[in-house]
Amino acid sequence: MVNFGKRLMADQLEEWREYYINYKMMKKKVKQYIQQTQTGGKNREQVLKEFSRVLDDQIEKIVLFLLQQQGHLASRIEDLGEQRAALMEQQSDLSQICQLREAYREVGYDLVKLLRFLDINATGIRKILKKFDKRFGYKFTDYYVSTRANHPYSQLQQIFKQVGVVAVVGALSRNLAYLQDNRGSFSSIYDHPSLTIKDPVIEQINHSVQKLTHSTNFMQFLGQHALIVAEDMHSGSDLVDDQSYHFLSLLLNLVNTFLYMVNTYIIVPTADDYSVSLGAAATVCGVIIGSMAVAQIFSSVYFSAWSNKSYFRPLVFSSIMLFLGNLLYALAYDLNSLTALIVGRLLCGLGSARAVNRRYISDCVPLKTRLQASAGFVSASALGMACGPALAGLLQTKFRIYGLTFNQNTLPGWVMCLAWLAYLFWLWISFKEPGHIATENSVNTQSSDSAHRVSGNLEDGLGQPLLLDAKDRDDEDVEDNDDNEEDPEESHKPATSLAAAYRLLTPSVKVQLLIYFMLKFAMEILLSESSVVTTFYFNWTTSTVAIFLAVLGLTVLPVNVIVGSYVTNLFQDRQILVASEIMVLIGIVMSFCFTPHYSVPQYVTSAIITFVFAEVLEGNQPVAPLPRDVVEALPRDLQRRAALDGGRHAGPRRRGHDDHRGR
Repeated sequence: MVNFGKRLMADQLEEWREYYINYKMMKKKVKQYIQQTQTGGKNREQVLKEFSRVLDDQIEKIVLFLLQQQGHLASRIEDLGEQRAALMEQQSDLSQICQLREAYREVGYDLVKLLRFLDINATGIRKILKKFDKRFGYKFTDYYVSTRANHPYSQLQQIFKQVGVVAVVGALSRNLAYLQDNRGSFSSIYDHPSLTIKDPVIEQINHSVQKLTHSTNFMQFLGQHALIVAEDMHSGSDLVDDQSYHFLSLLLNLVNTFLYMVNTYIIVPTADDYSVSLGAAATVCGVIIGSMAVAQIFSSVYFSAWSNKSYFRPLVFSSIMLFLGNLLYALAYDLNSLTALIVGRLLCGLGSARAVNRRYISDCVPLKTRLQASAGFVSASALGMACGPALAGLLQTKFRIYGLTFNQNTLPGWVMCLAWLAYLFWLWISFKEPGHIATENSVNTQSSDSAHRVSGNLEDGLGQPLLLDAKDRDDEDVEDNDDNEEDPEESHKPATSLAAAYRLLTPSVKVQLLIYFMLKFAMEILLSESSVVTTFYFNWTTSTVAIFLAVLGLTVLPVNVIVGSYVTNLFQDRQILVASEIMVLIGIVMSFCFTPHYSVPQYVTSAIITFVFAEVLEGNQPVAPLPRDVVEALPRDLQRRAALDGGRHAGPRRRGHDDHRGR
């Protein structure tokens, strides 16, 4: 395994060597600062200011050289432009035009070298910032980027926002467009924005700029609140052709996400009434609600594996299972069968394709639109969570058709049956299977190999994400001699079972999974208990419960926007997590009935505190990279989904048990 310092030395251009970031010197500075703070030679504030100055000097050196090289390229393009104008007036022969075109391409290849220079230095800045944070336990990265990025004289912008580079690319594209045919073309890229220059060097540069832009995106640098982006950032060969990208297929995945969340929460306001109508206790609704999450634990496994080979077939299977599950759920009333009701919900859980939806976005959506697609996934989930209870509140009617009963208990099942049937028809006629499904979806096995393959290629070396991935952390840990004390040979052996994979989990990852489990445990207790508690204590109607749950669901997006845009820039992640956990605990304690009179304000306040801060906790919980051996043993995204689904299952079941004892 080659660490970054050695890779930096190997990839440097000899003639530009003095202008690269002095990564070795910066690492020594970090170690010196650690020793000085431990011995009391310097306080933290002095260290931060001095390290900021050293890093500013390094960035200034890089930026000034970058501007100088951009000026050289601009001068060459200007000279070539004069030659082009002369050739166009003289009606020169084909050989002269070809020579001029090759001269433009030489400028393009030099631009690729400059992009490589920019990428290496951006990676070095990212790594030294993360190393400083890791050693000092302080979010210096957030402070440094936020203070430098938005300053009027920001030099950091020159590295992370390639304004000058894009201008050079535009000049090359425009001039090559004039040389498209032998006589010279009068078409302009500005007159026809959709016109694509089919020149190899332009395609190579555009491809490199796209990867570099994704690699240095500030939104992803300052905060990772979307699981999809965090997962797919470590894919070194993650390149999706714009022409193979199918928007309708992405939309179908988002609709699947939305409908599944609606399906999950549409029964919550009426599940207790449904169980009572079938002769069971109201608290059995905990089993009804939780059974869907039980099945989802298993569906996450086979859907994750299935998506390696196809996306269309898992979505079709998901739609069929959800149609059948909702049909059985609706028929359980006339069958007078609690078993049919629970089996119907189990079938719905077996149709959960959220793993496929995430996988499609991370593997089949181009880098430039993936952040928006990830936001769409989160928005669809939040909207479905709010629309489910709201829709249940509207289905307050009762009638019979051909011996089938349609009431507030069965209508959620019938409505979702029709919705999934319509979705299946739309899926069948509109979905397009990605062409690269067999070669690009296996992120777990490709990440390290692809990163090694592209290290020697000028263009392909631009795919490093701005945040550290597991491999990069391993590189730095090896370099700093702070690996775990286990046998190196043993640590690299892939796990062969779930038990072996669990033993490979680090304590920090176990804690994170436990936190995920507990926050979902708390949230699902709150949501699934709402109808029973509010009916027992406050005599709320189904419509009132539905409105209450819908309002809770609508808080998801605003809370995440506020926390992601403002709070994370003011406080460290650790502080946000600890504060959120304390607030969730306060919300849970407030929900207890300590007096004979349990008031509505007490319940509503406790519910809002618990739900909102559980969402904050989920959105800001740092997803530490799992060991590569664990990733090889378990499907991608499965570890976290298992914790979440386990919490969803245990929450309603525990709530049902406790409510039964309370009554």
